[in-house]
Amino acid sequence: MSLRPSPLPTAHPLRYSYGTNGLTDLRLDDALSLLADLGYDGVGLTLDHMHLDPLAPDLAARTHKLARRLDELGLGVTLETGARYVLDPRRKHGPSLLDPDPAQRARRADLLVRAVQIATDLGAHAVHCFSGILPKDTAGEAATEADTEGDAVAAEDAAWKRLAETLTPVLDVATAAGIPLAVEPEPGHLLATLDDFHRLRTDLGSPDALGLTLDIGHCQCLEPLSPADCVRAAAPWLRHVQIEDMRRGVHEHLPFGDGEIDFPPVLEALSAVGYQGLVSVELPRHSHAGPQLAQQSLPFLHHAAAVSTPPDADRPPNPGEGHTDSDGRTP
Repeated sequence: MSLRPSPLPTAHPLRYSYGTNGLTDLRLDDALSLLADLGYDGVGLTLDHMHLDPLAPDLAARTHKLARRLDELGLGVTLETGARYVLDPRRKHGPSLLDPDPAQRARRADLLVRAVQIATDLGAHAVHCFSGILPKDTAGEAATEADTEGDAVAAEDAAWKRLAETLTPVLDVATAAGIPLAVEPEPGHLLATLDDFHRLRTDLGSPDALGLTLDIGHCQCLEPLSPADCVRAAAPWLRHVQIEDMRRGVHEHLPFGDGEIDFPPVLEALSAVGYQGLVSVELPRHSHAGPQLAQQSLPFLHHAAAVSTPPDADRPPNPGEGHTDSDGRTP
């Protein structure tokens, strides 16, 4: 099964979801019922102990039960693997794909393989992952001891090699399952930018199963392109989208309207490139207000999308018509 996109994408209506990492104070079934009642098209399901625990017994039975529930509610799903402490109760996001210990790297790879298997059973459209931060043993300590730029570059090259080698068996499983593995550029991680994604893609030989998770807030935070231009640049590899507000240079996920992003052009770009996956609201630090933010976020996105694609788009505007820069910033 080929995972390559159509070379001639057409505009497509967007489908919205909400990440369960922003609903951790709710039982999973309560969270799913809430999202269905609010009119969401799907859910960004983070594999974690409070929802679908990928390491607890009877995983297959629990997954099949969840698949039936998603079908009853009419919700699509993307699998997220960014739980903070699902593998290690003491190290946030540990172990990573870059861990110095091969056995620890294998634990992260095993989680991703499990995620692909779960995604297959749930009918998910992608599995999300990220690289992790550059370990001190390959960057900080080596560079400090040698005190040379050449050694620091060599250490980073070694980390990229680790990343590619650890992901290779996961990509083999994803290829066999026909489920894209969508890597997310994450501020502060080894793979932090779109350019970094292309480095990994090149190192791996551009496998069909390797896709991209584009976080719109991260684009605002650190990419040289605007978020809308990031969408257009990323389109051939785009498999999953996360969305929230953010400010330039500050990696803080914010509710819509609290940051600096102009959303109508972003949503217009997503539709124009023919993106057909879920656009998932990503507010992992706002679970305390999750139900309220879920209720507010969907009308905001619908309004912003309506502003970007007015019904009479081909009609020249009358004097005084047309959207302003602030349109779409508030519901």
